[in-house]
Amino acid sequence: MRLLITILILLLIVLQYRLWVGPGSLAEVNNLKQEIAELEQELVGLKERNRALQAEVKDLRGGQSAIEERARSELGMIKEGEVFYQVIQSPEIPADE
Repeated sequence: MRLLITILILLLIVLQYRLWVGPGSLAEVNNLKQEIAELEQELVGLKERNRALQAEVKDLRGGQSAIEERARSELGMIKEGEVFYQVIQSPEIPADE
């Protein structure tokens, strides 16, 4: 009878160890759940970015206005007959001089 009780107590200790500390423990499960939540948030952001990029590609393939806007903003291009004005601000002079 003592042997059976000792075996059951040892089994209980081993199972408690695995529950709290060992592989598949509650702490590990909680860490994995948190990591899954973070990855899902990142996935949502990446999906939104993909939608925006797909819309931009569609605009660039479909019309000249998007291409023209890009050429103006990124390359500094102007249409024929337009006049380009560049505004240069003078450096600020410190007030104590």
